[in-house]
Amino acid sequence: MEFTSEIRLAHAPAAAQDALLDPDFIRSTADLPKVGGAEVLECTRNETTARVRVRYKFTAPLSRAVTSVIDPNNLTWVDDETVDLASFRSEHVLVPDHYADRLDAHYTTTLTPDGGGTRWTLRGTLDVHAPLVGGKVARVIVDGIREAAAAKGVLLDDWIARTRGVRD
Repeated sequence: MEFTSEIRLAHAPAAAQDALLDPDFIRSTADLPKVGGAEVLECTRNETTARVRVRYKFTAPLSRAVTSVIDPNNLTWVDDETVDLASFRSEHVLVPDHYADRLDAHYTTTLTPDGGGTRWTLRGTLDVHAPLVGGKVARVIVDGIREAAAAKGVLLDDWIARTRGVRD
């Protein structure tokens, strides 16, 4: 299943990227709706690239049909992100802690100037390999990713305004 989500941010791409790479900001996303946890495993950066690995847990309610084949307590994964700092673009691979044979997911994010702010675009593919319920599970996960991204955008703008004290 392909997905796209666009979030409008009030700050410039550089400020957004810096916040998205801040381990304190990442940890502050632990209570976002449907996708929580946010355990920072790695956050490194050099002059041109950054690498971020964060463990998340899917926290949205699931139907009985879904939970009959997937244990909701095992819906955790590592978002393995590589960031090209100059282009404000990152590549993400979701690496499941469980059910590795049932989930294939990757996406890109871009931060593009948009007026006085930024357009944050997530674009990717998520496939769940489970007879009968795979499509339903994929839709639920993608809806959760979109909702969490929108909430993360609000949190991101608040974080930048609070920690920087000014709008870019």
